[in-house]
Amino acid sequence: MAIIAGIDEAGLGPLLGPLVVSATVFRVPDRSVDGCMWQALSDTCTQTVSRSDRRLAIADSKVLFKSRSSLAPLERAALVMLAVSGKMPTTWHHLLETIAPTAATQLEDYPWYTINELPIPIDPAVGDIPTRANAIRRNCSEKNIELLSVFSEPLLEKQFNRMIDLTNNKATVLIGLATRLIDKIIRCSSERRVRICVDRLGGRTHYRDVLQTSFPEYDIQVLEESADNSLYRLENPSRVVRISFSTSGEQKHLPVALASAYSKYLRELFMHVFNGYWSTQVTDLKPTAGYYTDAKRWLTDVAPTLKKLAVKKETLIRQR
Repeated sequence: MAIIAGIDEAGLGPLLGPLVVSATVFRVPDRSVDGCMWQALSDTCTQTVSRSDRRLAIADSKVLFKSRSSLAPLERAALVMLAVSGKMPTTWHHLLETIAPTAATQLEDYPWYTINELPIPIDPAVGDIPTRANAIRRNCSEKNIELLSVFSEPLLEKQFNRMIDLTNNKATVLIGLATRLIDKIIRCSSERRVRICVDRLGGRTHYRDVLQTSFPEYDIQVLEESADNSLYRLENPSRVVRISFSTSGEQKHLPVALASAYSKYLRELFMHVFNGYWSTQVTDLKPTAGYYTDAKRWLTDVAPTLKKLAVKKETLIRQR
């Protein structure tokens, strides 16, 4: 058996809300390590969102969820696949404790995230999660595929700003979160062969130095460094790990697409809670997704309330 994993982020650009990076980890037959997982699970999963197709759509979060559209396709992919792995969180906090336990302990620093519990799913159109999960679980069993783990690393606003102060580089912060997830992937199973695909992090093409610093116990070989793909082989006596940083990774690899879905879903839940809190503080306040132009509008609308509540800028607004 071998490990196939994917990593992707959501929320790198906004001024409000967290940056979230997630990883999904699958165990597959060694002979299938370079195969297409969408094809292997084609009886129950697809890359295409279609109301007439009963299969579960697992795709880039930008395909599953578009601004002002239904959250259901994104939420369905995230919660059904967690159920496939035997986990069925029913609240936002429970979800955090399941896939992002570190973040769950940090919420007390943010009044807008410490609400009474939020039940999930929040979109009633998600449908019957256990029934869909059972079908996919049977399909996975037939193909000898197992979803081992989902890991998420939400970087909340105050922590984000601290990391920017330390590094003065948003790309460095992002690669730091990615390497933390790579370490979790490697440690979560003992299979010798590991394949990890990371969606390309900004415009960077060279990752050898950061990998060597993060994983000094491995010999690292550069296999490719191009505009589309950077590929590395990490080896020690017990493991052989291939890590690629690819453009459009979420379109090429199901684990990356699913990681994209978890990152976006978690960020959307954070913003749902965020907007719910601030709507109780400011009458007729229009919600925000946190991206630059609308965040500026939102900050103008809430400025008197922020002053009244003595909200610290570094806890609410991201530097970059």
